[in-house]
Amino acid sequence: MYNTDMPTRAELPTTPQLLRSTAIAIASAAVLLVTVVLPAEYAVDPTGVGKMLGLTQMGEIKQQLAAEAEAEAGTTSPPAIVAEAAEPSVAPAAASSEPAAEAWRDVVTLTLAPDEAAEIKLNMKKGEVAPYEWTASPGHVNSDLHADGAGGLFISYRKGRAETRDAGELTADFDGAHGWYWRNRSGVSVEVTLRTNGAYSELKRVL
Repeated sequence: MYNTDMPTRAELPTTPQLLRSTAIAIASAAVLLVTVVLPAEYAVDPTGVGKMLGLTQMGEIKQQLAAEAEAEAGTTSPPAIVAEAAEPSVAPAAASSEPAAEAWRDVVTLTLAPDEAAEIKLNMKKGEVAPYEWTASPGHVNSDLHADGAGGLFISYRKGRAETRDAGELTADFDGAHGWYWRNRSGVSVEVTLRTNGAYSELKRVL
């Protein structure tokens, strides 16, 4: 039976080679941490690469689901990065001031199966205002009105549990994507209808 020959000293890597390989491995791990792991797991994207690859949105969804789970357990967890606002950015809309049905700029209807989630965002500039109204029937939904911007900036304007409607005016605290996340926890299929108006460049469904 033949045994593999032991390598000679000359064939073994030198100390500088080992140090160089270790440094390269550490640098590669750091790059992956900043560009992939942080955006995908925590929605923290200091380089902007995560947003380009769609990983930041994945991280936002994970953070929202985690926050929702904690809320259902009776605890709350603040976002990792929160934009400070001197006054609440979502003002309740008086019934008499809501736009007439024909005045809404966009009307979107979604059907959510039990435990299904959906998210719609408006692209807005800082200070822009968008009146809105949404309804859910025949069941109810958990909701999170929030926004994200460049550099991992994130804010949650309001959260709700077992809701059937909400209305108000959304004022953007910063440039970015501002909108609604709903999850159907009612055990029956729910139809969610969102009506929006005001200053925003685009409405899109991201989940």
